[in-house]
Amino acid sequence: MTKTHRKSDQPKNKPLRTPMDLSYAKVPQGQVYVIPERCKECRFCVEFCPQGMLTLSTEINAKGYHYPQIREGREKDCIHCGFCNLVCPEFAIYTHEIAAVDTPIQEGSHEHAVTE
Repeated sequence: MTKTHRKSDQPKNKPLRTPMDLSYAKVPQGQVYVIPERCKECRFCVEFCPQGMLTLSTEINAKGYHYPQIREGREKDCIHCGFCNLVCPEFAIYTHEIAAVDTPIQEGSHEHAVTE
């Protein structure tokens, strides 16, 4: 007969499993590409970027819309999640992974990995 593990079998404050090597995690780094002519200023990419790295430009495209651009000083914040690719109805924005960086992770910080 096999023994099933119950929550009460585990010592308190000990996770059931370690989700990743806590000493280092590979964090992908991406590059954002915008095709200004396709943008219709829906703002989905700006509003839903989990890193908050996009803003609308002051310039307009040929259709008269403001297109997204990377916020000043946030050029390396893209984690290549691809969410902007998914939410853009006009396919005016996409990302490409350029590197994966070894980033030290503090003990216990895996619970709140994304911070602003």
